[in-house]
Amino acid sequence: MRFGVNYTPTRGWFHHWLDFDLDEIRADLDSLTVLGLDHIRVFPLWPLFQPNRALVRPRAVEQLVALVDAAGERGLDVAVDGLQGHLSSFDFIPSWTTTWHRRNMFTDPGVVEAQEAYLTALASALADRPHFLGMTVGNEIDQFSGDPHPDPDRIRPEQAGSWLRRMLDACDKAAPGRAHLHASYDAAWYDGTHPFTPAHSARLGAMTAVHSWVFNGTAQRHGPTGAATERHAAYLVELSKAWADDPDRPVWLQEVGAPAPHIPPGRAAAFTRATLAHALDCTGLWGVTWWCSHDVDRALADFPELEYGLGLFTNDRRIKPAGEAVARVVREWHEGGREPEPRRTALVLDVGDPETAPSRSVCGPGGEFFEAWMRVAARGVRPPAST
Repeated sequence: MRFGVNYTPTRGWFHHWLDFDLDEIRADLDSLTVLGLDHIRVFPLWPLFQPNRALVRPRAVEQLVALVDAAGERGLDVAVDGLQGHLSSFDFIPSWTTTWHRRNMFTDPGVVEAQEAYLTALASALADRPHFLGMTVGNEIDQFSGDPHPDPDRIRPEQAGSWLRRMLDACDKAAPGRAHLHASYDAAWYDGTHPFTPAHSARLGAMTAVHSWVFNGTAQRHGPTGAATERHAAYLVELSKAWADDPDRPVWLQEVGAPAPHIPPGRAAAFTRATLAHALDCTGLWGVTWWCSHDVDRALADFPELEYGLGLFTNDRRIKPAGEAVARVVREWHEGGREPEPRRTALVLDVGDPETAPSRSVCGPGGEFFEAWMRVAARGVRPPAST
């Protein structure tokens, strides 16, 4: 079982690449050591690393390698996201894909070739680093392809699959043997109209990544202490398995956090403990990576309010109750954790063609399948698997 955190730098947030300070990064990483973690996930900003279609900045790549090395010195493996993409409500898209140079990021031959070159450059630079876990193609990059994005790059499911395969192949060729994967946002599991389908997430790449956010309607509907809220992450882990061809395919809970006010700050630690306990009861779970390491500096403007307080540490590196809860769970797991028992019953959803599967909309909060799974959980019975 792997335990990690999504690394949010205390100085400058992800804009820190503009004023890269390795000493500040080392101080951030040092603060994480009390949690007993074994990995972090980091986020190069695509427009800063590839400001021109034909230019991947060597100095930016060197800084990424330096960050990975600093983490490795502290016993932390590093997963690297590539096409950023979307982070904390902000989009980071190169100028050569927008306005006067507007072109579809998933289908335009020049853009796709440049993306391939960019991912190749990052993966190649890290291929010989022992603490490099692998590339994630991008952070929820699929959200640019459909509603509710205000300016989507429209594609069809078969185009989404072709694009993903090309990006993952580039990572595999540049850094063989590492865990390269695609990270979807949760609408792709719930929205039957989305061109990136659950089959893409659960069948392409080294493992399936799920991002669990209860502000998607779950906490609003079931409350901060509801069974559905505390088991939302476990539900997504189990749901994702239903789309996999390989029953032993690992699942990575790559993002999960305690967003206020949906989870009141005074309840963040209890929610953290409950979420982890239920997720760790899922077979085939590769690991959990909490969002996020440190609070966003309130000197930075225009973030949604919930984004400022998601850290396990304050912005001045003081551990918070949720951080203490993570540390306790990690310690208890290493002292006496055991593999969960396989689930003996299942809920079955007939979706027809998995490449389109319009009926998967019943899997979201309020949907028939979601609510049936959660009714079992609310009775205090171990919830079923999903098939």
